[in-house]
Amino acid sequence: MPDGGDAPLVVADLKKRYGRQEVVRGVSFRIARGECFALLGPNGAGKTTTLRCCLGLAGAASGHISLCGFEVPAAARAARMRVGVVPQMDNLDPDFTVAENLLVFGRYFGLSAAEVRARTPALLEFAGLEGKAAAPIQSLSGGMKRRLTLARALVNDPEFLVLDEPTTGLDPQARHLIWDRLKRLVQQGRTLLLTTHFMDEAERLADRLAVMDHGRIIGEGSPRAMIAQHVEAQVVEVYGEWNGSGVSAWAEQRAGAFAARAEVSGETAFCYVNDARPLLAHLAGEPGLRYLHRPANLEDVFLKLTGRELRD
Repeated sequence: MPDGGDAPLVVADLKKRYGRQEVVRGVSFRIARGECFALLGPNGAGKTTTLRCCLGLAGAASGHISLCGFEVPAAARAARMRVGVVPQMDNLDPDFTVAENLLVFGRYFGLSAAEVRARTPALLEFAGLEGKAAAPIQSLSGGMKRRLTLARALVNDPEFLVLDEPTTGLDPQARHLIWDRLKRLVQQGRTLLLTTHFMDEAERLADRLAVMDHGRIIGEGSPRAMIAQHVEAQVVEVYGEWNGSGVSAWAEQRAGAFAARAEVSGETAFCYVNDARPLLAHLAGEPGLRYLHRPANLEDVFLKLTGRELRD
């Protein structure tokens, strides 16, 4: 077993099979204390299986996992006592009030009712749910439920949090509030493992990230380092009509003269350049074409590494 040192999570050469299909193929990563680490990947990449193995909820075929200083799966229960989990889907109990949900969950960790009640005001303040202690779950909005799920994950004062797509289905206001709370947790010294399909979320929150596909990690680093390593500095998205045809005809015949790479997806040509000026000057003389000029971002990295085809 490798020495995890001060790292709350160490995964070494993790492999997992379902029947003949190997869904996790030698995954290794380490999360440092006090950082937010994002695990990204398309559907079916193996992210959820990796998380389940890390928490001891699924057995691995081989490999080693150290979680909060405990070997998993051998001491998974002890490890989970020091972990908070925000699942992808809210699983709040609709028969209980907000405070009762916290109370029942706290009891799972061996906390007394008095201890949970003492922690409840601070948890509700953190989640922006002051005054909602007696509210029934059915009366909460989707954003409130998500924030309560986050507060519930903190009831045992965990050192390590696993957040599986924490802002899926939320409106922009609720997403930004969740982001603020997650940043606050990192500032407090907590360690976060985040999965998300929102690349802007990972770019805003993650100190480091890994991109996973087909059961393997295919890229790892800080968001800025990943962008600098894998894609050109600028992107020009081109769409519209050209000589009576769609943008794909323009991309095939003209884009190569200006762009290091050009990819057509649907009705848009994505042109990757380090200097956009020649391309923009060309587009100014093509009245049927419109464009959006922007810096490269993490979504560009994700699509380059995993492809643009639809995953189910």
